[in-house]
Amino acid sequence: MSESPNHEEGINEQLACLVKEQLQLLGEDPEREGLLRTPDRVAGALQFLTRGYTQTVEEVIGTALFEEEHDSMVIVRDIEVYSLCEHHLLPFFGKAHIAYIPDDKIIGLSKLPRIVDVFARRLQVQERLTEEIAQAIEDVLQPQGVGVVIEAVHLCMMMRGVEKQNSKTITSAVRGLFRRDHRTREEFLRLAHAPDTL
Repeated sequence: MSESPNHEEGINEQLACLVKEQLQLLGEDPEREGLLRTPDRVAGALQFLTRGYTQTVEEVIGTALFEEEHDSMVIVRDIEVYSLCEHHLLPFFGKAHIAYIPDDKIIGLSKLPRIVDVFARRLQVQERLTEEIAQAIEDVLQPQGVGVVIEAVHLCMMMRGVEKQNSKTITSAVRGLFRRDHRTREEFLRLAHAPDTL
């Protein structure tokens, strides 16, 4: 799914032209020293921050699926999440907590953060991001259950609009045992929100 270097360069050039036009519309002089390279920098940053469009879950997982007779909960906490709100193109960021109960198949632990990035590095809303991560893990592992919680702060709420700096948005998605069995769900939520012990 990765694009050719020539294709990426063409997109960067188009994005840079649009950024230059935006600067002019805002009343700025894109030819002044401080802004001369800004269009190129913004174009590169946008390409980086939305690179999830050129990635697939299958690519980032590769061969890191393993047969294993393990049926207890696996949880990876505090996965850093950085994304762009699709409504204002402003960042939101926070942490994801992911758990699953294997059904004779486990995944390399580092692949869970990579799955998060595939979807976070796109224009997003937090609700959909949470569901997409849970669905991807369910599709790949077909576990007995999966749970995802994301806690994030949104600059579109902090810098503009209601301007509430201390609000946090929490979303969750549960599948399988995490949905059917309240004890499993409660164990996950307790572990996800437990105080750090390291």
